[in-house]
Amino acid sequence: MSEADTSILARPAPARFRFDAVAAALAQRAGAIASLLVLVAAWEAASRSGVVTPFLLPPLSEVLGRVFDDAQSGDLAVNLGLTLYRALTGFAIAAVAGVVLGILMTRQRLVRWFFDPIVSVGFPMPKIAFLPIFMLWLGLYDVSKISMVVFNAIFPVITATMAAAEGVERQLLWSARSLGASERQLLREIILPAALPQIMTGLQVALPISLIVTIVTEMMMGGEGLGGAMISSSRFADSTGVFAGIVEIAIAGLCLVRGMTMLRRRLLVWHQETRETATV
Repeated sequence: MSEADTSILARPAPARFRFDAVAAALAQRAGAIASLLVLVAAWEAASRSGVVTPFLLPPLSEVLGRVFDDAQSGDLAVNLGLTLYRALTGFAIAAVAGVVLGILMTRQRLVRWFFDPIVSVGFPMPKIAFLPIFMLWLGLYDVSKISMVVFNAIFPVITATMAAAEGVERQLLWSARSLGASERQLLREIILPAALPQIMTGLQVALPISLIVTIVTEMMMGGEGLGGAMISSSRFADSTGVFAGIVEIAIAGLCLVRGMTMLRRRLLVWHQETRETATV
């Protein structure tokens, strides 16, 4: 066989699947943009035409104008900064404590014996019911708000970490032990890398919970923040201000979720499912 023939055989096949993936991604983005445009048009038309009174549903153009005014005056920066500070601080504490506790519950029988009933009871219950207790114990300031975020966000992290650590193949652990690996080496070299995808899933669940709980605590306790600003607007029957707060919270939540997704893709470049979702 000549060199020309071998070069033809060695030439890679055209990457057709890449064009299909790009086309699918564009189609998905087009659908999202189209649905958003329909929602925006319906909102503006319903308010401007009088189908819904402007007090109940102010025009989107006025709502966006209020968001712009809040940004210009600096109120948006202050309120958004306080809300993100409380949400992300509580989330960070819940993430670290939840991962550590979840790992310990799978590796130490005594730790699991003590904490498993607490997690089993606390995970499904509506933990926002404890807000009055946190207010009585810790007051109405940032400590109680951040503590409430931690209390709500830690359970998804614990359960995801436990499920991930327990799902590591036993053969890998046995093989590593037979080669003389210590418990610390098992944790660092095998358990944590294998459990990281599911741990990241738990963190992706806990992050929006942190923002939601922060908004609720700000509404209930008052003070500055996006939730507090919305309650202040509602007390003065300022429906435009209320809807502006909703838009601001939606944008903040979208940015947080997108940021966590990007972090997952960066940390899990070796994970097949993460790579597949990144192409869509």
